[in-house]
Amino acid sequence: MIMKYKHIFFDLDRTLWDFDANSEEVLLDMYNKFDITTLACIDSQEFIDNYREVNHSLWAQYRVGEISKGFLSTQRFYKTMQLFDVDDLSMAKEMGEYYVKESPFKKRLFAGAIPLLESLSSKYKLHLITNGFAEVQYIKLEQSGLEKYFEEVIISEETDWKKPHPEIFKFAMEKAGAIVEESIMIGDDLKADIIGAAEIEMDQIWVNFDNTYAGFKPTYTVGKLLDILQIL
Repeated sequence: MIMKYKHIFFDLDRTLWDFDANSEEVLLDMYNKFDITTLACIDSQEFIDNYREVNHSLWAQYRVGEISKGFLSTQRFYKTMQLFDVDDLSMAKEMGEYYVKESPFKKRLFAGAIPLLESLSSKYKLHLITNGFAEVQYIKLEQSGLEKYFEEVIISEETDWKKPHPEIFKFAMEKAGAIVEESIMIGDDLKADIIGAAEIEMDQIWVNFDNTYAGFKPTYTVGKLLDILQIL
């Protein structure tokens, strides 16, 4: 157990909050609400799989400032439906609004999230650094019972930077009153969380749920959340 750390910075989506499972619930609701089976003649899984691919591509652009939040929110559904010859910008905007409104109320967390935070919060100061939309991320934290564990919550939309930009990590440490030698970053995204933190020489724990090959050596790697207790 390593006690040199005083501050632990967590990612939220796909690290603690099960983004994919929660998102799928909302997308299934949308598939029925917007009658996509009739509009596009596709099954729900085809809709979800194509949406995820489009969304992933647009988020990559959003992280580097190439597109706006509003453009992302609408275009991820517009471009998805265009793949199935449905060209309806007004519906895409309604879909985007529905998704942002409903998704943060889903509460599925990864196994071990609450026991991990309970244990760590008694020994360390816990903080959060996330790239999500502010109005969505705060609701997620409240609804899923995570809010009480974090002293500082840094959301990229409320700063001038997004992970993996070094400045968001520096900003987070300044806000938390932390120094890099006493801080560690925990996250699932190799580029945004792990390499981003490494850029400012902050230690990292990569939560590699899928046991994928990194091509980069984090300070520590775990396969599930509760394995972190063997490190901290």
